[in-house]
Amino acid sequence: MELILASASPRRKALLDQIGVQCSVKPVDICEDVRDAEPAIDYVERLAIEKAQACFVLTDGTKAVLGSDTTVVLDGRIMGKPADQNEAIETLQRLSGNIHQVLTAVAVVTAEQTRSVVVTTNVRFRPISLVECEAYWRSGEPQDKAGSYGIQGFGAVFVEEIKGSYSAVVGLPLTETAEMLVQAGIRIWHSE
Repeated sequence: MELILASASPRRKALLDQIGVQCSVKPVDICEDVRDAEPAIDYVERLAIEKAQACFVLTDGTKAVLGSDTTVVLDGRIMGKPADQNEAIETLQRLSGNIHQVLTAVAVVTAEQTRSVVVTTNVRFRPISLVECEAYWRSGEPQDKAGSYGIQGFGAVFVEEIKGSYSAVVGLPLTETAEMLVQAGIRIWHSE
């Protein structure tokens, strides 16, 4: 069965390439607003499913579609993509010296069913100075990332400790994703 990735994220595509999954890319636009009193875990899973379903309806029904969403949570508060430099710096200062959670949801939609999973990873940041936050913003890296940082780039220097899935923090929990893809009939590096 063929797979479509309902995401423009080059990181997610690279992670799928890493496990030998061939796919086409067809990003979709959906409303990503948080609903009133919606818990972060429900929010991130809903977005992954909605992305996959929105893309699936554009297909002929013979392909599988993978949707994913990642969010950063600190003290129960969702730290989304920054609107501007001030918001990014404020987010990074909040994360500084603290443990936060990165929630990544993956959904695989086929004609037969929808599978989804949410993986939570705890990340501890070292203290970050205001000068570092400003320099990091100028790098361009935090501008399109949940929590205003990318662990796979310059943002890695802020990370003191990680408990959980590194690939989930990048954007796709590979163990759980591979399992769902195999169940959906998608080939990964070791499957026939």
